[in-house]
Amino acid sequence: MRQLGVLERTACAVLGQHRSTGLKVPRGTDDEVALTADIMELATRCGPHGYRWATAQLREADRAVTR
Repeated sequence: MRQLGVLERTACAVLGQHRSTGLKVPRGTDDEVALTADIMELATRCGPHGYRWATAQLREADRAVTR
């Protein structure tokens, strides 16, 4: 934020955003792209059954799915 001449505290207050939000680094898994492709393939092939159904299908295929 210093590049713009604005303090981080001020910029976050103006945006209504907590200061710690910008500090968090997004975490993804190594197979996230492949998992997304599998979910898209399931949705295209089998229609809109919902995330619980898709998760169950992926778990049956021995995929690591957390939700």
